[in-house]
Amino acid sequence: MEIRFRKNIRLKNCDYSAKGYYFATICADYRKSFFNNPQIRQIVVAELALLIKRFSGLKVDYYVIMPNHVHIIFVLEDSRFPLPKIIQAFKSITTSKAKQALPLQNGLQNGQRLWQPDYYEHVIRNERALSKIREYI
Repeated sequence: MEIRFRKNIRLKNCDYSAKGYYFATICADYRKSFFNNPQIRQIVVAELALLIKRFSGLKVDYYVIMPNHVHIIFVLEDSRFPLPKIIQAFKSITTSKAKQALPLQNGLQNGQRLWQPDYYEHVIRNERALSKIREYI
């Protein structure tokens, strides 16, 4: 049996709970178009709104839901929780709710994941970069 190691793509010396803006892209498992389903899309939208209540010091600046991925700009202000913990909770809750709502539909059968194991993030360092990312979204 081969042991697989995942490469850590996070910045080594970055404090992901520091005050600032963070751009995250979270992809559906195997890039399936799960978010074309209105019920799953609604679960994702509702959980983004609830994140700010669950995690003090967190805001969602902009987001867009594409058929197979989500782009989100998170704003952390005096957060006790780092970005990876917030995204982990978001992915876990949305997966659980999607499986409850659609137990045997849309590829979410028996142990299938809604999300890829990791995500991509970019620390937004200035207003110009923030403006460009907002425009992109």
